Amino acid sequence: MLTTTARTFKSGNSEAVRLPKGFGFGPGAQVQIERDGNRVVLTLLDDEAERWRRDAARLAEDLRAARGADEIEREVRDTDWWPERAGL
Repeated sequence: MLTTTARTFKSGNSEAVRLPKGFGFGPGAQVQIERDGNRVVLTLLDDEAERWRRDAARLAEDLRAARGADEIEREVRDTDWWPERAGL
């Protein structure tokens, strides 16, 4: 794992950090930025579909954590709800 330090600087109205050689993703690369406590994590977005899959997985994980160990009782439905209609 590569480790180095850098200082932040102002770029317009934003705070920025220059990625040292070996840490960059290449010019024009799209990255996802996440804050995790005092860490900022940059993740290269390979494509739109991959980003949707990661977001869906994170949402499912959050929902499982919110639900806890409680099982949700499923509704039992009557399979004969629609009456049999001849000719249809």
